[in-house]
Amino acid sequence: MTVTHILLNDQNPLHRELPICRSGKIGTIRLADKNYKVYDSMEISAHDYTALFHYGVIEQLNALPFISESNNGLDSWDEAFLPSGSIGKMIEIIDGCIVEIGGKSPEKVMLGWQDDPERIAYWREIDPERTIDFLRNLKDFSAKTLDRGYDLEFIL
Repeated sequence: MTVTHILLNDQNPLHRELPICRSGKIGTIRLADKNYKVYDSMEISAHDYTALFHYGVIEQLNALPFISESNNGLDSWDEAFLPSGSIGKMIEIIDGCIVEIGGKSPEKVMLGWQDDPERIAYWREIDPERTIDFLRNLKDFSAKTLDRGYDLEFIL
């Protein structure tokens, strides 16, 4: 059986339109606000989205009391909220993840596959240094959010 292997390229608009090419956003909000308002936000690129799951960052963050409709905490295709009282612990977890990811080599990870109408395997290259840069930015963003007394919203 022949399988077509596609290495996703974020510069290719056709690849960006594939459902398996996921990205996300993290917003600074106030859960107590009567009306929904995002005070600040940062993007999660498709590369970083993949890396967060591949390196187990999402799994570790799920030790925190995220609020979500699905009650699954942080999960793909979902929205979850983290109250400000847990952001300090999140920053500690991120610090640990940075240490764990440090020294790893770039690699290709399989995102998924399909059998019909043809067999296709979807791959993405992830770079640990790029992931560490993202995690440091997330840490800074989260610290600023905590200092201002806001909560976090993750849209994955």
